[in-house]
Amino acid sequence: MLELRHLRTLVALRDAGSLVEAAERVHLTQSALSHQLKDLEERLGNPLFMRKTRPVEFTRAGLRLLSLAEQILPQVRMAERDLARLAGNEQGRLHMAIECHSCFQWLMPTVDHFRDHWPEVEIDIPGGHHFDPLPALAREQLDLVITADPQPLQGVHYEPLFRYQGLLAVARQHPLADKPFIEPADLADQTLITYPVERSRLDVFTQFLDPAGITPREVRTAELTIMMMQLVASGRGVCALPNWALTEYLERDYVKAVNLGEHGVWSTLFAAIREDTRSAPWMEDFLRTARETSFRVLEGIKPA
Repeated sequence: MLELRHLRTLVALRDAGSLVEAAERVHLTQSALSHQLKDLEERLGNPLFMRKTRPVEFTRAGLRLLSLAEQILPQVRMAERDLARLAGNEQGRLHMAIECHSCFQWLMPTVDHFRDHWPEVEIDIPGGHHFDPLPALAREQLDLVITADPQPLQGVHYEPLFRYQGLLAVARQHPLADKPFIEPADLADQTLITYPVERSRLDVFTQFLDPAGITPREVRTAELTIMMMQLVASGRGVCALPNWALTEYLERDYVKAVNLGEHGVWSTLFAAIREDTRSAPWMEDFLRTARETSFRVLEGIKPA
């Protein structure tokens, strides 16, 4: 009567808070997900959650199955890892580079969790490398690159992790703070603060300013997000960052955030890996852990 997919669906529904987002997480249409849940409820003879509530409110039967899922699903993951070891697939190396300055918020919990379950896999995040990460991945100097800027390279596969929205952070008293959304021309007389990377890798340029032919009055760089927020809060510039990177500063009312454009600027974060490691059990588990951790610790992201 019960299948693992049912338990995974209920966990996704709990974590996402709505049928629409849960369907995206388990890679089903909303109609297919609704049918799966309705069929399960009919077989069990109990409703599992209250319709038209947000976030979703579970019935006693639904809570009981969620409790079961919390016990069963981690055991299944552990068994899958053990079976991979028994098959002799435990050896591996995971040297990675990150082309995303604000990724450590979710990446480090992912690495810690992965290391606990795959101690045989050598993990390293080399610092201070003076080469392009993606070509280095193709040359086998690296094994994984976190990037939002995929390039066509032979033998390299881009696994989508999640979608995120870029927002413009401004000082609370800034003239742009009360606008419903930012237009490219609004930044023509502004100082734009960015991380010290090429403009071709910054969404605010490639997806927002460059198509409109707009150049900010000045561009200055800062290495750390907190440094950027200090500059923004003191009125010395504005900056575009992923929504999750701004969460703690918005909660403290340190700065304000405004959409870039009427429909927003959305991008996808990828894990670039080589085709020859794509099916390795430890790599599959790392990517799965990365997605699960991201949706647990980040706000405002969507399934890719």
